[in-house]
Amino acid sequence: MAEKIKYSRVLLKVSGEALMGDKAYGIDVAMTNKVANEVKKAHDGGLQVCLVIGGGNIFRGLSAAASGIERSTADYMGMLATVMNALAMQSALERIGVTTRVMSAIPMTTVCEPYIRRRAVRHLEKGRVVIFAAGTGNPYFTTDTAAALRAAEMDCDALLKGTQVDGVYDSDPKENPDAKRYDTLTHMDVIAKELKVMDSSAVTLMKENNIPIIVFSIHKPDSFENVMKGEGICTIIRT
Repeated sequence: MAEKIKYSRVLLKVSGEALMGDKAYGIDVAMTNKVANEVKKAHDGGLQVCLVIGGGNIFRGLSAAASGIERSTADYMGMLATVMNALAMQSALERIGVTTRVMSAIPMTTVCEPYIRRRAVRHLEKGRVVIFAAGTGNPYFTTDTAAALRAAEMDCDALLKGTQVDGVYDSDPKENPDAKRYDTLTHMDVIAKELKVMDSSAVTLMKENNIPIIVFSIHKPDSFENVMKGEGICTIIRT
């Protein structure tokens, strides 16, 4: 299988909402296990994988700020939520035999390692899955931007975004049955059309570093592995 994988190192961005499953909030263990199994299949094929997981299933900084919590404080609370998700994913991965490290941009050495770029690269080289938690460590930046930053720092071949749908559409396919799905786009297309893929700072960072963004459904069986082999349904965004 290893020779069939098109990439050698990728970063997978998973939204916090993806870990909710059918729940209204929180972590669905069954869904977390499902994502972990997807990662294991690609990892077993020789792929070096790192992850960034959002925190929206537990706490949303922006919406909390709108409700009256000071924005910086709300964003830090959101970063702590991503650490909880990262630890849940680490547990799911290690339960199925995948050695995993969680590295946090906010030091909390009792539960995980601090983020050090060279150490993270070494973990990947040794075949470990690395989960980057706590965003960039700074308020006012989304986990999309954190994913783009880590993908650039790790010199990844691609940034994958596992979403609720199988690519990028010109409108919400859940609300508009006639929504058009794109097979390919450029980074500039995403910015100019204001497509809701990732925030513009993340897309710009990927453009400047010539890293493609691949959007696919995290819910379809074997979707991650298939996309890595060039077989799955997805939208590829490249310069």
